[in-house]
Amino acid sequence: MAIVKYNPFRDLRTMQDQMNRLLDMTWSRESGEELREGLWQPAVDIYEDETSVVIKAEVPGIDQNDIEVRIEDNTLTLRGERKHDQTVQKENYHRVERYYGSFQRSFSLPHTIDQGNVQATCEKGILTVTLPKREETKPKQIKVEVK
Repeated sequence: MAIVKYNPFRDLRTMQDQMNRLLDMTWSRESGEELREGLWQPAVDIYEDETSVVIKAEVPGIDQNDIEVRIEDNTLTLRGERKHDQTVQKENYHRVERYYGSFQRSFSLPHTIDQGNVQATCEKGILTVTLPKREETKPKQIKVEVK
């Protein structure tokens, strides 16, 4: 018979694992899971080049008419809503992992943005907002004359 060192925390770990499994089963509720509705935020990428600042937001499944892009007081606001498909009954879903409902994201803009020439396009579920820089803020190369 082998001698095994007693570990008093082994029973506690086993009980914790069992409780975690029980809670995971309760919270994931694969059958009869509630639809996720309410506030959510689309993921965004923001980058800058010499001529503009670009914001790309993931908005798949959202009608372009349900997206609003607004600039007020040097703040860009993206607002919209992903609507749930009403043709399928809630009881018929096995799993719902996407969020539905309204969203809003706001971004402070630098004073270097030309707010009169902002463009927004939506293609393949990606909303692209192009914020051009003002002419006076673009970098300029100055040639040095050698004498």
